[in-house]
Amino acid sequence: MFNRVIDYFDHLYSPTALAENRQPPMGLRPFVSYFIAQFRAAFIIRIVLVSIGSIADALMPVFVGLVVGMLATTNPGDIFDLHSQTFLWMIFVVVLVRPLTFLLDTLIRNHGIVPNLVDLVRWQSHWHVIRQSWTFFQNDFAGRVANKIIQAGEAIEIGVNLTIDAAWYALVFVVVAIVVLAQLDPVLLVPIGAWLLLYAILFTITMPLIARYSEELSESKSVMTGRIVDSYTNIQTLKTFSTGDHEDRYVADSINDHAVSFRKLMRVFTYMWSTLFLLNAGLVVSVTWLALAGWNNGVLTAAAVATAIPFALQIMNMSGWILEIGSNIFRQVGNVRDSMDTIAQPLTMLDKPEAKPLAVSKGELAYDNVSFNYWRGKEGSVIDAFNLTVAPGEKIGLVGRSGSGKSTLVNLALRMFDVQDGAIRIDGQDVRDVTQESVRAAIGLVSQDTSLLHRSVRENLKYGRQSASDEEMMRAAEQAKVHDVIMGLVDPKGNRGYDAHVGERGVKLSGGQRQRVAIARVLLKNAPLLVLDEATSALDSEVEAAIQEQLTTLMQGKTVIAIAHRLSTIAAMDRLVVLEQGRIVEEGTHAQLLACGGHYAHLWERQSGGFLDLEAAAQ
Repeated sequence: MFNRVIDYFDHLYSPTALAENRQPPMGLRPFVSYFIAQFRAAFIIRIVLVSIGSIADALMPVFVGLVVGMLATTNPGDIFDLHSQTFLWMIFVVVLVRPLTFLLDTLIRNHGIVPNLVDLVRWQSHWHVIRQSWTFFQNDFAGRVANKIIQAGEAIEIGVNLTIDAAWYALVFVVVAIVVLAQLDPVLLVPIGAWLLLYAILFTITMPLIARYSEELSESKSVMTGRIVDSYTNIQTLKTFSTGDHEDRYVADSINDHAVSFRKLMRVFTYMWSTLFLLNAGLVVSVTWLALAGWNNGVLTAAAVATAIPFALQIMNMSGWILEIGSNIFRQVGNVRDSMDTIAQPLTMLDKPEAKPLAVSKGELAYDNVSFNYWRGKEGSVIDAFNLTVAPGEKIGLVGRSGSGKSTLVNLALRMFDVQDGAIRIDGQDVRDVTQESVRAAIGLVSQDTSLLHRSVRENLKYGRQSASDEEMMRAAEQAKVHDVIMGLVDPKGNRGYDAHVGERGVKLSGGQRQRVAIARVLLKNAPLLVLDEATSALDSEVEAAIQEQLTTLMQGKTVIAIAHRLSTIAAMDRLVVLEQGRIVEEGTHAQLLACGGHYAHLWERQSGGFLDLEAAAQ
């Protein structure tokens, strides 16, 4: 029965819901409000319940005073007869109101809010960040970005719930205490007022420092995490270059910076607690002294003394708790600020509001006077006033030295970046006027830097077409000459064949095996436009020759752009386009370009084993 009640609260909210406005706002208050507004009803109920609970707790010293007063004024044997009604009210508050209030609050907090809010913040933050431009991820550590997303969920949940649990609870409690003590003797409010003033000063000085140093600590932690994850991601490079000492220093520097930030934060805590101990000692001594003096002078009853002293003790105990909670809240504020700066960055690569899916009828790709530079304002362009039309079904090869703009042209067509001048059109449709998803769905890409997801081979192969059957998947793998390799795979968990996981970025496969999986993935995707960016560079000649036949089959009926330094792999293309510094310097068939005796002919002559001699070509 109770499990069903818990299940109800567990499913009050979905951790993977999306907000109506999917752009998290900048600014601490708007950023936090953006997420907690989605749990508005639950938080309002919590505020009401915590208020009731705080009032119930504040009544405990009053009950103690009442019992002491009864003992002082009632003869033995008469206490239950004379005060039964009062006892029933005490029992009602202690046995029913207080436990039920806190039970319901626990259900809402621990089951309705905590797991759902934490993961909803992470999900919505990830949903937004994953839609950032490629440049966004090129400029940061993946581990650093992930750390900010993960910490944001806990930071917001802890900060908001602790504010209700501590700050709101304490405010209600202190108000009740002031009202009760004022009725007993207004003089008792003097030490409490002085203590509250000093406590507020202490709070006002230390909490902003805690927030600031926590933000610094969070940033240093993100950098540390980023460097550590970067080391693990590139472990092969670390091992092969024997850079252990250098890498140790690189990571150790970030850990030392983290330790410095941590020490600054802990120093604030030490001063804060030392001051609080003195304030609390003064509060308890002064209230107790005044209460006893009032009783001694006949102004206060024993019941009043028995009420005032427990209130002072509870406020003392609560003050340490509130300060601890408050420092935690402000630490979370620092974490939220640190995360917000990354998460709430506006998207720079957006679909137009009226954007429709790309409709590919023929497969023509046209570059119309395109200019592009990775760094705006810098003189010179990577691509400068570039014009090229690839007819439907035409197969062209792009030739040129590294840095001539070949891969940039591909990335612009995929709309990884937006052109700064001109336009790129597919079947007459500007790629900026249609949805990014549809553009990328229409282009199959096999790149030189093949990266696989740390998932099963099946998931990697079907990534481009989730609806593909296992039979279609295996047929593509066989065409890419990788089926036998896959069938021999076994991961550490015992998964075999197409169920085996390939490791982060596919590290459990060789470069050639990864490239064959990538080719199989594009074969399965079967997009109308095909880009081969050094698609066979990681393959040995025998495997390349075997796959070349399948690639020829794959290219039939498709518009193809192929990039290769090994000119023999693209010599049979319908047209070759030679680039130099983002401009076309030659174009024609292989035979035509050789006959011209120009740039391409010299590159062809200087090849060794079909590979472009970049040093010689540069001369």
